[in-house]
Amino acid sequence: MHQLTYDDIKAATDRIAGHVRPVTVAPVDPGTIRTAQGGHLGARSDCEVWFALEFMQHTGSFKARGAQNFIQAHREAGTLPDAGLTIASGGNAGLACAWAARQQGVRATVFLPTVAPAVKVARLRDLGADVRVVGAEYAEALEACGDFAASSGALAAHAYDHPLIAAGAGTLLEEIHARIPGLDTVVVSVGGGGLFAGVATAAQHHGIRTVAVEPENCRALNAAIEAGRPVDVPVDSVAVDALGARRATALALHAARRDDVRSVLVPDGEIVRARQALWDDRRVAVEHAAATALAALTAPDPANGPTAPSRGYRPHEGERVAVVLCGANTDPSDLVRPAGN
Repeated sequence: MHQLTYDDIKAATDRIAGHVRPVTVAPVDPGTIRTAQGGHLGARSDCEVWFALEFMQHTGSFKARGAQNFIQAHREAGTLPDAGLTIASGGNAGLACAWAARQQGVRATVFLPTVAPAVKVARLRDLGADVRVVGAEYAEALEACGDFAASSGALAAHAYDHPLIAAGAGTLLEEIHARIPGLDTVVVSVGGGGLFAGVATAAQHHGIRTVAVEPENCRALNAAIEAGRPVDVPVDSVAVDALGARRATALALHAARRDDVRSVLVPDGEIVRARQALWDDRRVAVEHAAATALAALTAPDPANGPTAPSRGYRPHEGERVAVVLCGANTDPSDLVRPAGN
């Protein structure tokens, strides 16, 4: 398998320039990043934290970067078939593929599991995609997508397991690095590992640490690191629609073996709290997958100390940290508290 390199990230950066929205970064007010202790929120002000607002990207997530890179690379190579593209997705990758395909005048057929939020299904249809809902999990939708590609001749894209997709995602770190001088650490949510592999590859080139954050019960990358190879894991999380890959990619595992990468897990309750805090404090409505990255900083310390493996991340004093808020394709109705609360 082709291992992702920084040259791949640079090529993707040049290829998609002008076709995606440059990321906006926003500083977090001192004391806004907090830890839940003793029943109240306690401030942390000894580090500098920024939000990378990638949920403002076309189609509401970072996935637009990889989709643009994938389609444009195939157009350059003359390998786009008349049958168009097909992809299996929890929703966000399908949205990005449908959006990029429409820009290029290419047909898109998107396979979704039944757990895909209705808001994503509706938006896919608005983008002109042929939407097919198959199976209870992403893996089942992926199998159906493969069968369709084989029978129709459509070009099969992948939500995360392709060098062109991961390289496109890695262009995000190039932009963050340019906007936050002296960045020490980037914190990113992980599902199958496409965003992580791209970001970590670019981050290593710039001497930046990567923190890979997963829900405790959707830990494909963390389990692969423990096993030394990609392995299947059960998926059961509030963030399953975007982070519900059963198995991390070999690209992601390769990137995770570097010394400047840390894999951590967070419980669902902290993901929900982080998402609610973003709404309450900043009126930012993101999906649970995006809040997963923030939860690594806001989750309380585990019982055996803040340096315990695989549970949250505590920046050092003076550390400059970017938290990637990767997507906002969510129904925000559960964020609004009843009047008087």
